[in-house]
Amino acid sequence: MKLPRRKFLHLAAGAAALPAVSRFAWAQSYPSRPVRIIVGFAPGGGTDILARLMGQWLSERLGQPFIIENRPGAGRNVGTEAVVNAIPDGYTILLVAPGAAINATLYEKLNYNFIRDIAPVAGLIRVPNVLEVNPLFPAKSVPEFIAYAKANPDKISMASSGIGGSVHVSGELFKMMTGVNMVHVPYRGDAPAVTDLIGGQVQVMFGSMPASIEHIRAGKLRPLAVTTAMRSEALPDIPTVGAYVPGYEASGWWGIGVPKNTPVEIVDKLNKEINGALVDPKIKTRLADLGGTALAGSPADFGKLIAEETEKWGKVIRAANIKAE
Repeated sequence: MKLPRRKFLHLAAGAAALPAVSRFAWAQSYPSRPVRIIVGFAPGGGTDILARLMGQWLSERLGQPFIIENRPGAGRNVGTEAVVNAIPDGYTILLVAPGAAINATLYEKLNYNFIRDIAPVAGLIRVPNVLEVNPLFPAKSVPEFIAYAKANPDKISMASSGIGGSVHVSGELFKMMTGVNMVHVPYRGDAPAVTDLIGGQVQVMFGSMPASIEHIRAGKLRPLAVTTAMRSEALPDIPTVGAYVPGYEASGWWGIGVPKNTPVEIVDKLNKEINGALVDPKIKTRLADLGGTALAGSPADFGKLIAEETEKWGKVIRAANIKAE
């Protein structure tokens, strides 16, 4: 049967519109079943707490359970790879941490390219690290610390929560920008590193705010500066490293990502609900308890941050010749 050209074009246009219509309807009804939030960390840490906070909010707002699934291992790559390989339907999402930007250079062979394979949805929180020392350490300010470190090269032990983590690379950036030499002592996680810093086995750490704040308040650690460009509301009297080392900035940041090719309507729906959470007074209070500030914005804003951080930490890792464990 030969169709008139006008009718053929009309039918063709209708057929082409079907996927868009069905995608919109799919997004409108999303989620219709439980959603998994993959977290590349063990339960109990700051990242896990943040994931559960957001999971509860999204569950209440969207009417389906958002279930936290902890997938630690291989520098958080196990969890990321699980999301990369998931069906891009919005039912498997990733709690994105700074390791996403760091691991792109730290690991020579990954089974994915984060920027290519994960679509950004929304930022959640930005948290400073803290340049902190044992209270018995002689330096009481950043200039005093730099002077002491230069007078005692390779005699200061710098703890971190592990090779290539945010805590480690924050310290390496400081070393590069100030010309000081310190001995890196990696631990398996924040807790043992902080314990040894308090005990005096190591002298300095660019510790994560959630792991450090209570010890600072208790006087067990002495904060010299925060690593973000702005002072922290959690430690308002503590200056920034950048006040003494111009251009220095390092921070932990977290957000949400999904597999590439996830319908944009679902990405936008999640982004809207997450940004709604970030202005909620209760959520803002919880984020402040973690020592951070909300990182609201569009999917493009979060994608830009990931790209910038990937480039920045790539330069530090190559310059310091950091190798994955």
